[in-house]
Amino acid sequence: MLTGVAGGPPQRRGVRFGWLFAALWLFYLSENLSALLDRPADWQRGVGLAALAGFAVLYLSMLWWVGGPGLVARRSGGSLRAWAGLLGLLALAALQVPGASFHALTCLVYVAAAGMAVLPLWQAVPFALWLVLWAEVSAWQVPSWEDNGYGLAVLLGSAATWGMRLAGERQARLRLAQEEMAVQNERARIAADLHDILGHSLTVVTVKAELAQRLLDVDVERARAELRDLEVLARDALSDVRATALGVRGISLPGEIAAAREALAAAHVVAVLPGAADEVPTGRRELFAWTIREAVTNVVRHSGASRCEVRLAPGWVEIVDDGPGDGVPASDGQGLAGLRRRAEALGARLTVGARGDGPGFRVRVEVPS
Repeated sequence: MLTGVAGGPPQRRGVRFGWLFAALWLFYLSENLSALLDRPADWQRGVGLAALAGFAVLYLSMLWWVGGPGLVARRSGGSLRAWAGLLGLLALAALQVPGASFHALTCLVYVAAAGMAVLPLWQAVPFALWLVLWAEVSAWQVPSWEDNGYGLAVLLGSAATWGMRLAGERQARLRLAQEEMAVQNERARIAADLHDILGHSLTVVTVKAELAQRLLDVDVERARAELRDLEVLARDALSDVRATALGVRGISLPGEIAAAREALAAAHVVAVLPGAADEVPTGRRELFAWTIREAVTNVVRHSGASRCEVRLAPGWVEIVDDGPGDGVPASDGQGLAGLRRRAEALGARLTVGARGDGPGFRVRVEVPS
């Protein structure tokens, strides 16, 4: 019997393993094999054994290139290739008749199942019914042939493969819909992050550019300073955009602010976040980003807070919450230890503990001026 699921390239890996499972069903061809081996060693036996082996190989080969039930039906020119394979199976089944007699009708079950899998339904159903009729008429009309229920077996095999095909196609459509939804969600996430990153940055760039243009006729040195700031802002914004587009938001300070907003909202914690990070020097952005990530993670997992505030300045970043705890959660020791090592590497100081001005917890990283 044919097994597999419909679909394009994402499903081909499963089909390539599925043909191994389908190969187990070839043991029903043992009826043909026994009939051939019971014959004397003559040309009919030799041709029949060779045809039986070729039938099994072609049947499994069709499973390999089909790519799943129903896929050929969706490809232009696929029916021609499918019919060539089916006619090849019928020819190999016919070559077994001289040696195996009516036992060769067992092959029709596999031919019907293959046709139901690889042909469009409007072709597969008449083809299967024709095979049922052929099996029944042959068993009745050919002298000395016996009716061992081959027609019923063809019908049941076709119906079972049809059911698996429909189930596979529904599964493939569902998987495709889920993938499209995931793509849309990822696009929406990137768009939101880019808006958070670029919205304020481009506004500041525009303002500084206008200011520098006005200062050119009044204060050249100050205009040059504004242009230098403008270059730094543009470079930082470009770096943040690249980090977001590549999915490495861990090194993006604006990206971590955006991620903190999502995480706190999901935990039903009111978030008070800075609107931009343009004033933070480039060399401190990665450290501040890691600080926000670690502190917000602690807030979400352990604090029990209802409000969290991220305060940001060029020389420091501070995250405070209003949770009932006033100590460092034991499970966060490694995370904060790693953050402390990062801070010390840049000559910064990490302060962790009760916030002092009320209930809650404080994480602060300050870089000496």
